[in-house]
Amino acid sequence: MGKIKEYDVVVVGSGAGAIVVEYALSEGLKVGWVDKGPLGGTCLNVGCIPTKILVAPADRVVEIQEARKLGIDAEIRQVDFGAIMERMRRMVGEDRRHIREGIGLAQNLDFYETEAHFTGPYTLQAGRQKIRGKKIFLASGARPFIPPIVGIGKARYLTNESVLELRERPASLAIIGGGYIGAEFGHFFAAMGTRVTIVQRNERLVPEEEPELSALLKKKMAQRMDVYTGTEVVEVKGADQGYQVIGSDVHTGEQREFTAEQLLLAAGRQSNADLLKVEKGGIETDGRGYVQVNEYLETNVENVWAFGDAIGKHMFRHSANREAGLAWHNSVHDHKAPMDYRAVPHAVFSHPEIASVGLTQEQAEQEFDVLVGTAKYLDVARGQAMIETDGFAKAIVEKGSGKILGFHVIGPYASILIQEVIDAMANGGNARLVTQGMHIHPALPELVVSTLYNLHEPG
Repeated sequence: MGKIKEYDVVVVGSGAGAIVVEYALSEGLKVGWVDKGPLGGTCLNVGCIPTKILVAPADRVVEIQEARKLGIDAEIRQVDFGAIMERMRRMVGEDRRHIREGIGLAQNLDFYETEAHFTGPYTLQAGRQKIRGKKIFLASGARPFIPPIVGIGKARYLTNESVLELRERPASLAIIGGGYIGAEFGHFFAAMGTRVTIVQRNERLVPEEEPELSALLKKKMAQRMDVYTGTEVVEVKGADQGYQVIGSDVHTGEQREFTAEQLLLAAGRQSNADLLKVEKGGIETDGRGYVQVNEYLETNVENVWAFGDAIGKHMFRHSANREAGLAWHNSVHDHKAPMDYRAVPHAVFSHPEIASVGLTQEQAEQEFDVLVGTAKYLDVARGQAMIETDGFAKAIVEKGSGKILGFHVIGPYASILIQEVIDAMANGGNARLVTQGMHIHPALPELVVSTLYNLHEPG
């Protein structure tokens, strides 16, 4: 086995963990970097990057299908599913190759492309080599959660990872789970021509969103696929040319049956902390199995930090990147800075698109006296020109101070429109930071201004 290799810094995970590696190498430190692959972590390989490459053509398909409202009679003659999937894999592969080239050029870096686990404090077994770090950073990520459904062990189900390897479009697809992953893949496959069925245990799709946004998403998605909420999948059976999915109404117990050629599990994520055997390093996890950290991203073990999906707080790459930079800062400075989660934004690239930042109305009302504002795309000239009849935005603002507590958009370009609100919240959060700026007319950002001008007492 050889003797233990000693490092100034050990990093586990090649997603946001790469940020810490770059910082450490720039300081001339000796770094051990561990990741079993694929290089680049969840976001690059099986998360935000490949799925957005797939969503782009799906968006075009639906825009063409909806063009009749603008007086355009268009027809889609063919969708080349294989070419779309291959383009996605090629683009991801190129990014992965660039990372590998950078590793090969780095000085003071040993990269262990293998599974690893703790064997004791500050010590890991990385393949055949035992390594030890003075400082350790855990960006070990998460993996698909496989729900305990009867018969699931015998099914050749897809996850958000394996679905990206498909070469042929399934004729029908049952998606178990209606969160972000289920909504985005439902949009994609329906646009490709697959008959999609989404089965969601919660009463709402994307249940973390504002109820009004969830309701509109369900309404719009149900026009293109079958959507069943409040239904728990209890059994999966093999059937002719696919699977039979048996669901149970969460209130009445009434059974519903669905059939599909393929199954996609999108029932959530679970931490990789168990695979890393963090308990052998003395590192504590929370009740859900995620690595437990304080506001400075420190674990209970001195000089061990964790961030990203490994800690299960906001499982988005932009949040992980911010956490990674902060963890490094706190590891080298006496004056530590806490991670601020009050303005962590996110988007759901479904159709319609969703973007949110800050608190929901329900969350805000637990701590503040609030005003609520809403505006429809149709309330601004650009939205009228687009004949965008359903999309809207919602603001939650603290009464008196005018501080924006939350902002939520559903409709075209939602992830772009919300950015000026995010910037305002990062700079004190007063609504005047948005409304006093001059906005182009007629352009969609006027929707944000209209929403903040429409503030009123809730109820």
